[in-house]
Amino acid sequence: MEIGAAGLMKIAEMICGDSPFDFFPYRSSSNLTRFFIDLDLDYVHDGSTRRHWVNDALKELSVKKQPAPNMPSPEIVKVIEYLLHPDHFLFDEKVDREKALEAVYVCLKTYDLTVSSKPNRLVRLVPIHGEFVSTAHSEIPTEKLVTFKPSVFNVPSKPQNPKLISVMMPFSASFSGTYTAIERVAQYMGLECVRADSIWANTTFIQDIFDIIYCAKVVVVDFSGRNPNVMYETGIAHTLGKTVVPITQSIDDIPSDLGHHRALKYLPNEEGYRDLSTELYKRLQTVYGQNA
Repeated sequence: MEIGAAGLMKIAEMICGDSPFDFFPYRSSSNLTRFFIDLDLDYVHDGSTRRHWVNDALKELSVKKQPAPNMPSPEIVKVIEYLLHPDHFLFDEKVDREKALEAVYVCLKTYDLTVSSKPNRLVRLVPIHGEFVSTAHSEIPTEKLVTFKPSVFNVPSKPQNPKLISVMMPFSASFSGTYTAIERVAQYMGLECVRADSIWANTTFIQDIFDIIYCAKVVVVDFSGRNPNVMYETGIAHTLGKTVVPITQSIDDIPSDLGHHRALKYLPNEEGYRDLSTELYKRLQTVYGQNA
């Protein structure tokens, strides 16, 4: 079955976050492109009116092969399920996921479809009175341990803290918004967050840095501006086997030796910080095995 033209237009407006569905996240041109790319759908916004462009994309996806007579195409299913992903509704006071769920429910009811919520708050598009089965698997990690004794630092006597996130970034007021975005995620997940300039536990500053890297489970490093101290601290974190999450305002600032590591790129503005919080949250969910 195909969702009708009126239904597709409503879904397009929801994806854009346009009125009357402004309780969905507002998506700019680049974020609309990212929305589809995240679903492995090759659509790049061409600068035309956003909701009409999205509607045209949905029309193309709607006519693709439908495996079941009472369900839309798999591509449309993915779009609707991803539209309601809980990660999209974080760190933005303007959005309301409960209203979004209700709006999608009302839209789909006309086509005998509904969304079923899973325990992890993800949704599944199903026929009314339909069922779904979910599967999951876990990977068994393998690791090789290397023991060494540092000659420059003292290994702290304090225990390692699995809830600690250490942040390495340039000491500049211009990065306060970046740190706030990181701290917001840590607080939401019940984790601790610390940056080097907020502590003074040792007589040497570099020992303080070593301590918070050593005790942390995750180290977030901001390569923006190619700060040499951040590069040095990243090397310490990698040597200690920490989970390193690179972030940057420019991919060009990442050293060539680290170019194979995936980095979270962000813009230093309100929308950019909000996107950074959302993407960092997704990364930390993977690290900590949490489901929203």
